[in-house]
Amino acid sequence: MPERVGSTPRRPGRPALDAGVPDESVVLARGLEAFAELGYDRASARELARRLGVSHNFINDRYGSKAKFWYAVVDWALEAHQRDRLPLREADFDEEQYLRAVITHFYRRTVDTPLLGRLLADEFSRESERVDYLYERYIKPELDALSPSIDRLVAAKRMAPVSMDVFFFAVIGPASALVQNPLAHRLGRPETETHRDLVHTAEQLATLIVDGLLATGRSGGDPAHRDGRP
Repeated sequence: MPERVGSTPRRPGRPALDAGVPDESVVLARGLEAFAELGYDRASARELARRLGVSHNFINDRYGSKAKFWYAVVDWALEAHQRDRLPLREADFDEEQYLRAVITHFYRRTVDTPLLGRLLADEFSRESERVDYLYERYIKPELDALSPSIDRLVAAKRMAPVSMDVFFFAVIGPASALVQNPLAHRLGRPETETHRDLVHTAEQLATLIVDGLLATGRSGGDPAHRDGRP
């Protein structure tokens, strides 16, 4: 897939793209915006074409179908996340440092790509082939890479045993604090918060979650079994 560029997609109703073939990164960025705001089912081919500023048959001609366009959008967005995480696996971290680095990176990327977070939250809420795709291609490989560190932390009694589904949602769930701005503002977050402020919030959130995951191990308590059963 083409590398992502820093262009910001315009809102619905924006003028059509200049004549000629649209830039691939612009098409994918606008597709991400559309799927995040509308959801897959409501993002009709006609509405996608309108938002992309292209002819009604552009998606079928270039990608084959709306479904294949969705896969192209998701691959474009998530493969950038994967590339960014590769240095973490090669860094000289101990298990706790690696866990902290991965979770902190996830929250920082959520700040930078809120539309992706909205798209994923919507897809995770219902059964579909798209959930299968997300799990097999992106979620499972990431958890498989992280699992040995978690196992070693548990074995060293530095972390309470927990089932993988509980661990995943313990990390993923709080990311809503970084993308649900209308509620966050009502809870006291400043309307004028800058990107730097949001990154600081992401880092605070990572510290809170990792310290919570490691709290039982540090306190010397008697944690439950890894599968979450007593």
